Amino acid sequence: MGDGDTWPALREKDMEADIVLLSTPIWLGHPSSLCQRVLERLNADISETDDQGRQLTYGKVGLAAVVGNEDGAHKVSADLFQGLNDLGFSLAPGAVTYWVGEARHGTDYQDLEQAPESVTSTTRTLAANAVHLSRLLNDNPYPPS
Repeated sequence: MGDGDTWPALREKDMEADIVLLSTPIWLGHPSSLCQRVLERLNADISETDDQGRQLTYGKVGLAAVVGNEDGAHKVSADLFQGLNDLGFSLAPGAVTYWVGEARHGTDYQDLEQAPESVTSTTRTLAANAVHLSRLLNDNPYPPS
């Protein structure tokens, strides 16, 4: 960290949030380096615990959103899921939403006139399941470590 590093403010928002969404494009079959950096910076705090010995991220729900013009959304979401799980986040069913265009095609998700219904319905389910799990975890925290 150094002058101009925005991580401390982002970390504070992450610690205040009940639900955290990591979003990334697919780069060469992997999450972006920026997304990886977020996971690594969260990992730096892995030894910090609450007064009952739980990681500070216990009780937080982790989600993923992936876009790209190549195959790989399942692999990238698996990478994110493993990182989020290692960091103490809980994953709801359907914790990823993604859109993948044709390989070597020039269309980007942001350029679509309308999101495909399959993406819209998946995102809606992701949000509903995440809120449901978050409420359950707030009402029934994980036991002390």
